[in-house]
Amino acid sequence: MTIQAPYKANESMSEQSIKPAKQPSLLVNLLLNIIIPTVILTRFSGPEHLGPTWSIVIALAFPIAFGLYDLRQSGKVNFISILGVVSVLLTGGISLLQLDPKYLAIKEAAIPAIIGLAVLISQFTPFPLVRKLMYNEQILDLGKVEQALQEKGTSEQLNRTLNIVGYLVAASFLLSAVLNYFLARWVVVSPAGTSEFAAELGRLTALSYPVIVVPSMIVLFAGLWYLFSSLKKLTGLDLEQMLRQQ
Repeated sequence: MTIQAPYKANESMSEQSIKPAKQPSLLVNLLLNIIIPTVILTRFSGPEHLGPTWSIVIALAFPIAFGLYDLRQSGKVNFISILGVVSVLLTGGISLLQLDPKYLAIKEAAIPAIIGLAVLISQFTPFPLVRKLMYNEQILDLGKVEQALQEKGTSEQLNRTLNIVGYLVAASFLLSAVLNYFLARWVVVSPAGTSEFAAELGRLTALSYPVIVVPSMIVLFAGLWYLFSSLKKLTGLDLEQMLRQQ
């Protein structure tokens, strides 16, 4: 008994040492990469606050710093940080160069459109992005799921299911792109670089959640629900059995 106790302690310490670093939550990603930089650009870019140049510099600091931190922790590039940097650069550039507001509408539509098209095009390749987004080992216990699929002989049906889910995911991003464009054209009408332009950017950000995020998330969650309900039928496993245990 006295000999085994130190061994167990060492064993538990070694198990802890090989655990992967905890990944930042989606909320933290969105807060530091998208929400805070957007608030800085829309609320503090006026001459009475930071001004257009410093607001861009400070807004960029959040996604860049978080992206570098996440790269050091996980060894992987943070895709949301890249989107945050691109979004800040485009929005700030439009303001600094005093471009026509229509370019802001194009920028607002471009990012979700690019993601949606990438998901859609990948459906016709051997590496569909929907597998990385939804059918992955971070969400599902793939070993258990794929063993159940083989036992029931339903692996081919899974491919058809993932195709449908892929189209739903692409549709959610393309819907977001269309709604982003028309909302930006409707809300932002003042010349870039003016205080009215900054105020309209703030209004655009506030309206984007009920007008854009909610409809897009409904379509996205419809795809997630379809995937899980189909997997339940194809594998005979309950949702608790399919999900990866943390």
